[in-house]
This record gives sequence, C-alpha cells and structure tokens, in this order.
Amino acid sequence: MAPRMQTGSGRLSQGLLLLWVLLGTGLCHAGAEAESFGQDTRTSPPVAVFNWTAQLVEETYTNITQKCWEVFVDLMRNVTASELCEWKVISRPYSLLQACLEGWADHLRYGYPNALAEQYIFQSHHRYFHNCTLEHQVYFDPPEDVLLAMIIAPICLIPFLVTLVIWRSKDGKAQP
Repeated sequence: MAPRMQTGSGRLSQGLLLLWVLLGTGLCHAGAEAESFGQDTRTSPPVAVFNWTAQLVEETYTNITQKCWEVFVDLMRNVTASELCEWKVISRPYSLLQACLEGWADHLRYGYPNALAEQYIFQSHHRYFHNCTLEHQVYFDPPEDVLLAMIIAPICLIPFLVTLVIWRSKDGKAQP
C-alpha cells in the first residue's frame, strides 16, 4: 500500500495522486495502438486511454465525494447557528458541495444525480438545515365574505359595461 501524506483537511493516497497526475498530463497510455497497426506517430499524437471498470469509477467517485463532504463540513464550521437558515450565508458552501458532486460525476462519467450524491445532499439537510422553517407568513384564502365580494364585483360590472357600450353606440353616426 502506498504511504499516505497529509493534505489540507484530510489524507490523500499518493498512489491515487500519482494516477491523477499521470492521467491529467497524458503520460498514461494504457490501451494505445502500437505503431505496427498502421498508426503514424509523426502525424497522430498518442491517445491517452485508460480502461476504467465500473467498480474503479464507483470507488474513485466514493472517495472524491467524501472529500467534497469534508470541504463542505469545513466551510460550514464558519457558519453560526443563527445563520444556518440564511441563504446568503449558506449558498456558497451548499453550491460548492453540489458543484463538486456534479462536476466529478460528469468528469468520471458516473451520471448525476446519483444515489451517493443524493445521500450527501440529504445528509447536509438533515445535519444543518432541519430546523429551518419558513420565515414568511403562509398565505391563506381570504375570509368567505371578502372572497364572495371579489367574485361578484366583476360579474356585476360586466353587464354594466356592455350596457354602456351599447348606449354610446346608439347615436346613429358611423364611426371612422
């Protein structure tokens, strides 16, 4: 097993870091065609291909989402209990968590939304936002007498307006 080194708020395997560097720089060419099969190396750059198994992708995404969660928890440490329900305060950490989960899923072609990402989103709501209630008053229907007046007034106004239009058009003169 590769030795571990301390990075930021958690530990990252040097082997995983080395793999990431090799894939990111294009030095890992597993599965590239050999020259004898007709690939002209003078005109075609080598293609970096890595055969990811579903298990490896899932394991990698699981590890990365754990790091996304740790960053989110670290950012939420700066938020006081009274600010937990203020969107202006929590939007940045929450959006970063969502972007991290979605971005890595897209990068690994894992599919988003997925069960693991939803688990972290639900966990964030359960841990931090479960006491948030609506601060604004919930609107209800008006009292019955007010509602009746609001319905009957336009209905009574329509015949009056029709009568007014007919009365004004009875003068017999042609309108241009």
